[in-house]
Amino acid sequence: MGKPTGFLEHDRQDRSYGPIKDRVDHYNEFIIPLTDDELKTQGSRCMDCGIPFCHNGCPVMNIIPEWNELTHQGDLKGALEILHSTNNFPEFTGRICPAPCEAACTLNLEDHPVTIKTIECAIVDEGWAKGWIKPKIAKKHSDFSIAVVGAGPSGMACSQQLARAGHQVSLYEKNDHAGGLMRYGIPDFKLDKGIIDRRLGQMQTEGVDFRPNMTIGVDISTKKLLEDYDAIVLTGGSETPRDLPVPGRELNGVHFAMDFLTQQNRRNGGEDVGVKDILATDANVLVIGGGDTGSDCVGTSIRQGASSITQIEIMPKPPEKEDKLATWPNWPQKLRTSTSHEEGCVRDWNVITKEFLGDDNGNLRAAKCMRVEWIQGDNGQWNMSEIKGSEFEIPCERAFLAMGFLHPVHAGMIDDLGVDKDGRGNVAANKEDYRTTLDKVFAAGDMRRGQSLVVWAIREGRQAARAVDEFLRGETLLPR
Repeated sequence: MGKPTGFLEHDRQDRSYGPIKDRVDHYNEFIIPLTDDELKTQGSRCMDCGIPFCHNGCPVMNIIPEWNELTHQGDLKGALEILHSTNNFPEFTGRICPAPCEAACTLNLEDHPVTIKTIECAIVDEGWAKGWIKPKIAKKHSDFSIAVVGAGPSGMACSQQLARAGHQVSLYEKNDHAGGLMRYGIPDFKLDKGIIDRRLGQMQTEGVDFRPNMTIGVDISTKKLLEDYDAIVLTGGSETPRDLPVPGRELNGVHFAMDFLTQQNRRNGGEDVGVKDILATDANVLVIGGGDTGSDCVGTSIRQGASSITQIEIMPKPPEKEDKLATWPNWPQKLRTSTSHEEGCVRDWNVITKEFLGDDNGNLRAAKCMRVEWIQGDNGQWNMSEIKGSEFEIPCERAFLAMGFLHPVHAGMIDDLGVDKDGRGNVAANKEDYRTTLDKVFAAGDMRRGQSLVVWAIREGRQAARAVDEFLRGETLLPR
């Protein structure tokens, strides 16, 4: 440990953002990175804990104290090697992961965790800038062929690991480009899509055969897939959105959030939108759902020129500061304000939508809402009740439903394969061998675990690759 007293001598300093008045006029990233000296200083704050709880907080089990120390020493190339040993795509997680590692950091007991996410992103960005990141082409190749279905972060990680193990890997994707919801759901101002393309280029050089615009069950049958490949890994997303079945749901102007976000990302990427434009321009916007997808709707609506934006959430407003002794080192429930929220919107909690109201032409004009309260019962469960007389209307011409996702789409590939599903509708497979109930078919990522984080998708893709390699060869050297 190069600086045992670093956390005592230096305050937490995170990367900053471009001015709001400038960044809302474009869809580019607006992060202002730390300088080299600032980065070294922040790396010195790592305490080299006897028990590094950040390891427990990180789903891919990043070896965080070691690359913090190398960053402090100015050895970013060495730090990158350690970082890549557990994470195929740290440039993704360094931008869009909520950083559970920082929540678990010992210094978070004092609300000043090490800037782990910022350091991670700086290491890999420097690696790309300096040309340190090269394709890792397998020295020996097997005769096994594997189909990975779904080119999101889980499918990408799985494909890269299997290609590096020497297998013939075909990565199928129904869209024009790889990335899954990283590309089509997360706005460009949070993740520039050239970053995905850069990594995809590395993977293709390593031998991954990327096959876009291929929907399994439509463009190629599941039967042929089973005949042509020695193993199949299902790594699609959890794409069935949670709906809001209230009167007026059919009105023009009520949309699923992902339909709205995907359209804008396709516009930015020069792709065909394919359907009628969903735009927030000059509209009063209501975002229903308080999570990251809702926040992304806020930022996108602002850039499209919405007249006003209101975001509502059925749950109570989280506390400004969590109870450390009750939650640490686990992920805390507390109020989180995103860069999009800072750009301008009204937020409200304990609100339920009862009805959408329309005009004579079938267009949305308002949402009828009601206040609710949550009461904890004797069994410890929280129960919601509506507050009588609390009805009110929110004027809006656009309402975006951002209430999460239920499970993967069953129609088509999953139904055709006939694999078992769990109680939530995900493809049933355990996290030890990732095997489904159908021989030689595996599942990982959101397809298996349900809607989750990019970092969990990467972990499951890596672990599924190990399971497939062991299934085919009887042994494996791929890391778990």
